[in-house]
Amino acid sequence: MHDYPTPGALPVATVSDAMDRFGVADGIRPLWPGATLSGPAFTVWTRPGDNKGLHAAFETIRRGEVLVVNGGGDTSRALIGELVVQKARALRVGGIVLDGAARDVAELAALGVPVFARAVTPAGPWKNGPYRIGEPIAVGGVPAAPGDWVLGDDDGVAVVPRARIDEVVEGARGLIAGEAERRAANQRLVPRG
Repeated sequence: MHDYPTPGALPVATVSDAMDRFGVADGIRPLWPGATLSGPAFTVWTRPGDNKGLHAAFETIRRGEVLVVNGGGDTSRALIGELVVQKARALRVGGIVLDGAARDVAELAALGVPVFARAVTPAGPWKNGPYRIGEPIAVGGVPAAPGDWVLGDDDGVAVVPRARIDEVVEGARGLIAGEAERRAANQRLVPRG
């Protein structure tokens, strides 16, 4: 099992750079400023606008895992709200990433569980299914399989394949060191004239 970096330890943008700028979930944003997450993916694939699979996921998800949901990119119905996130908080879930919508944004921020989604809508979900748990999915156009590293910050969400975690972490740390050197050089610049 990999040691997943702590939330906020590595910027999403830098991790994406370390993957040749691949792996960023398109259109998935934090629902409140400063939200960060990092952990292994726990995947759910659900019918658009239906959250029955999310409730089922809470029966087996483990502490620190990130609930990653392919909701078909649907923005007409919120897959989660305050009550679902209260459950996630009680179970110490590492965060939630939705290729779909959420609601109750102020309450989610107050609960402190990092939630990333495509949109916000007040319309509630259906609870009929079908759904799949623990299968490879796509989120924001990026593949995500159980155990892949999912990380998020103010810039968005990235997914790192499990087999590449160590390589990508090392590459990101190298990029951060190089950026620090460039920042220091920028501070030494002297205006002309």
